[in-house]
Amino acid sequence: MTTNAALFRIHPEDSVAVALRPIAAGENLSAGTAPLIAASAIPPGHKVAIATHAVGETVRKYGQSIGRAATAISPGDHVHTHNLATALVGELRYAAGLPAVSGAVSTASAALWRGYLRADGRAATRNEIWILPTVGCVGMTAEQVAREATTRHAGLIAAGRIDGIHAFGHPHGCSQLGDDLAGTRAVLAGLAANPNAAGVLVLGLGCESNQIAELIHAIPLSAQTKVRTLSSQCAGDEIAAAAALIDAMVADAAGAERCELPLSALMVGLKCGGSDGFSGLTANPLLGRFSETLAAAGGTPILTEIPEIFGAEQALLDRAVNQQVFDAAATLLNRFKRYYLDQGLPVSENPSPGNLAGGITTLEEKSLGAVQKAGRAPLCAVIDYGELAPVGGLTLLEAPGNDAISSTALAAAGATIVLFTTGRGTPLGFPVPTVKVASNHDLAEAKRHWIDFDAAIALDDGIAAADSAFLARLIAIASGERTAAEQAGQRAIAIWRRGVTL
Repeated sequence: MTTNAALFRIHPEDSVAVALRPIAAGENLSAGTAPLIAASAIPPGHKVAIATHAVGETVRKYGQSIGRAATAISPGDHVHTHNLATALVGELRYAAGLPAVSGAVSTASAALWRGYLRADGRAATRNEIWILPTVGCVGMTAEQVAREATTRHAGLIAAGRIDGIHAFGHPHGCSQLGDDLAGTRAVLAGLAANPNAAGVLVLGLGCESNQIAELIHAIPLSAQTKVRTLSSQCAGDEIAAAAALIDAMVADAAGAERCELPLSALMVGLKCGGSDGFSGLTANPLLGRFSETLAAAGGTPILTEIPEIFGAEQALLDRAVNQQVFDAAATLLNRFKRYYLDQGLPVSENPSPGNLAGGITTLEEKSLGAVQKAGRAPLCAVIDYGELAPVGGLTLLEAPGNDAISSTALAAAGATIVLFTTGRGTPLGFPVPTVKVASNHDLAEAKRHWIDFDAAIALDDGIAAADSAFLARLIAIASGERTAAEQAGQRAIAIWRRGVTL
């Protein structure tokens, strides 16, 4: 990486650099190299051409293609939607390359955190009671039960004996068929199995498609012992009946104690949302370095957002630990592309308006920044939507890029904390602690009530200082310190609906 006061060139082969601050038209950006004059005003996070591009020529960032020049581009030009176009096509036949080798285990792998060790051997960052409705019809009932239980047990919560009582409503569970219903059931079953839930009340209505018995059958046997069920239509007073079940689970959970655990006990979800041109410079590489350390120590990072891998997939596939994992990942990527194509949509229908405003132009560029969240960790497993991740090594999870759907899927896969990078900002949190990592100083300063860590300190203090500070913050949150989203009461789930509605 090379930088001057105004520009950041990520890779020696790049033909564009990133503006670190607002650049004025006519400003000299050469910094001792060949003359480079800004042809127009360029916002921070946006790209500046540092080489000549003919029409159709590849534009490079991260050392990779981010598309082709739609018009002639000269050094100093602003490179964005007016002169850069995607080069993505549909399904591809992937060929295995040389496996990438992860870096050595860092001293950070010896870090300890304080969590809850569950009976099945998995570790939790929180000790909570969750209420999971089988169907949208009882979502508000679940929220009422959670509110009243929180009031009843306020003393235990304040004393840290339990970390909270939460209901996760959703509009699904009925008028669904086949694989669509199975997906809803699988995600709810995965959430029920999450170690952060010391006790779970599955609250049904009675007549829904997502019947309680089938949902319980989908929950792993090791987690079924902590689950209680209630059918609202069969209970005389469902509120009182739910309260009694919650009270019993609270009494059991209050006896749990935090203990020292190794970094390898963490299962971490990797997520980006509201990305900007700085996300691939600061926040995502920060997560990538942590993911390498976590995976090498025996921990479990989980990468998802499959459409935001399009255009950057080969480097990820090359890190597959064996042919079976390679084939599973390639099949998943092409299956997701077919999902787009079958709807008559191009696979490149991304970035979002916020991404564009922040300086990201094409899906290739967005993907090359996004996959950095996994660093160079070897790809050890590929799982479908609603499946639990195996312990140890990087897992690729099927889910779309939508923030709420993919973050819920990460929690259902077993993540007990989600690391969420953002350049534009978002307040929303998810079932497990959601650590918001800002890619730039402006966001971190303006939204202190949203943001937990400012990754842009890497540009000021260096990578080592940023990594050390981030690890300390992450250890504190995993050990019980509340995230900004938790403090604001921002908790939600969303389920990926893919079928017809009856």
